[in-house]
Amino acid sequence: MEIFTERLILRELTSDDTPALCEVLCDSEIMRYYPCVFDEVRVRGWIEKNLERYRIFGFGLWAVCLKENGRLIGDCGLTMQNINGSIRPEIGYHIRRDMQRRGYAKESACAVCGWAFENTPFRVLYSYMKHENVPSAKTAMSYGAHFAESCEDDGGVTDVYAITREEWEKIRAVR
Repeated sequence: MEIFTERLILRELTSDDTPALCEVLCDSEIMRYYPCVFDEVRVRGWIEKNLERYRIFGFGLWAVCLKENGRLIGDCGLTMQNINGSIRPEIGYHIRRDMQRRGYAKESACAVCGWAFENTPFRVLYSYMKHENVPSAKTAMSYGAHFAESCEDDGGVTDVYAITREEWEKIRAVR
C-alpha cells in the first residue's frame, strides 16, 4: 500500500524503519502527551503492532516519507481506538520535531482521510488528543475535523475531533 501526495509517500512500516521512527517516538517533546517516551524496544513493538493491524484491518499507522528522498519523517494512519468507551476509527500522526510546522502532518492526515473514506465503510473519522495538545488539535482542524466532545480518562481531559464522510466530500470538492 502506498499513498502519494504532493510532497510525501505514505507506506507500510517495516522493521527497517526502527532507527528513523526512533527519531520521532523517542523524542520527549513529541511524546510529552503520551504516558511515556518510547525507547527502541517500544518502537519495535509499535511497528509490530502496525504490521498486525495491516494483516487484520488492512490499515494502520503508515510511514510518512519525503517524496524527494524517501526519508521517513513520521507516521500517520488509521487505527481503531477506544474513544470515550466506543471503538472508533482514528487518524493519528507523529512528525519528527525538525520537520514540524511545514504542513506535513496536515498533508499526510488529508491523504489518510481521503484513503479511509474511499476504502472503508466508515462514515465518521476521529482524532483525539490530550486537551493540552494544541498542535495536534490544530492538525485535526486543518484536515477538516471539528471539535466533537471531551472525555475524562486516567491522564486528564481528552478532546475528540471528528469529520464525516459528507464533510470530507464538501472539502474535497473545493480543493
